Amino acid sequence: MDESIPIIEQRRIEANLIKALLPALEGELGAEKARELLTAVIVELAREKGAELRVVNNNDSLITFAETWEPWLRGGTLDMEVVTLTDDEYRFNVTRCAYAEMYRELGLAELGFILSCNRDAALVEGFSDRIEFRRTQTIMEGAPYCDFHYFRRKKEQHAGGTD
Repeated sequence: MDESIPIIEQRRIEANLIKALLPALEGELGAEKARELLTAVIVELAREKGAELRVVNNNDSLITFAETWEPWLRGGTLDMEVVTLTDDEYRFNVTRCAYAEMYRELGLAELGFILSCNRDAALVEGFSDRIEFRRTQTIMEGAPYCDFHYFRRKKEQHAGGTD
């Protein structure tokens, strides 16, 4: 999408299109299959965006990854408390999410996780295969905050020694 359009507005446009299209897809494919297809498309778009960010930034450090978040924060869309930011770990909590608010406003609260939160792990997968992501809760799913934890994978032990 156009980088001059704030990401939250891009998501609003996407959500309105999906809101109109999803009932037809569910009618043809069934609700479960339609949502699986929607999830697969959203995840792949995020993975591609992560790969694009890697190329643009020419490294996969977590500090660089943290700096790529600016477009998603533009306009005060997320209130964040950074807990840790090093080259090996990026941990933060989101205490307010305008994306969740927008999906509720559009009557799409039940799809918010698929349309937004689902992108977080895939984005970093595209950015680097050396970074892992964990989250145990989201505002979108009713929690008081989202807990993001990105960390550099440790080198794996192999039968013949270490990498």
